[in-house]
Amino acid sequence: MTLIMLGPPGAGKGTQAAVLSEKLGIISVSTGHILRTAVKEQTPVGLEAKKYMDQGLLVPDETIIDIVKDFLAGCGAGKGCILDGVPRNIAQAEMLERLGVTIDAAILLNVGDKEIEDRMSGRRFCPKCGAGYHVKALPPKIEGICDVCGEGLAIREDDRPETVRRRLEVYHRETEPIIGFYASRGKLISIDGTASIEETTEKVVKALEMVQ
Repeated sequence: MTLIMLGPPGAGKGTQAAVLSEKLGIISVSTGHILRTAVKEQTPVGLEAKKYMDQGLLVPDETIIDIVKDFLAGCGAGKGCILDGVPRNIAQAEMLERLGVTIDAAILLNVGDKEIEDRMSGRRFCPKCGAGYHVKALPPKIEGICDVCGEGLAIREDDRPETVRRRLEVYHRETEPIIGFYASRGKLISIDGTASIEETTEKVVKALEMVQ
């Protein structure tokens, strides 16, 4: 299956994509991690993307789609994949369709703005391997240390409160309309994303059984 994860920043799209990837045996494509890696390595696209990411703004459509296109071409994703972080607007969704990427389901995680702000203030990430954590919902085994590689965890600039509020404004204005785009194609699956990680996963898996 080829799936898209939808929802506001901090709704748990990346977490659910990772769990579903393991359960369904298909790869998960995190455009956020790809971009952050490019920023860390100071590639030309990374430096360009950083200007937008630091302000909580969206990276230009062409940059995102080029990254996804190259990734899909090189990893055999024709067997199925989970797209996490793309498309983020109608233009990107239409670009994917023109590329011939067929979407089986768009999974929307519904979470309110107040809870998003609370969630994101507790997020941590590993600057070395990109693994994500949360001080309450998904803590590392050792506080402040990555389970995967042992690197010290950090807080992203785009998880700070003022940036979170700007990101939510951008989401409501530019990304939310995509819900109707996939609903009109009969591809939308709407899930309450306020439950635990395990409960949310169970709801998603049950809904996908209906699609299959």
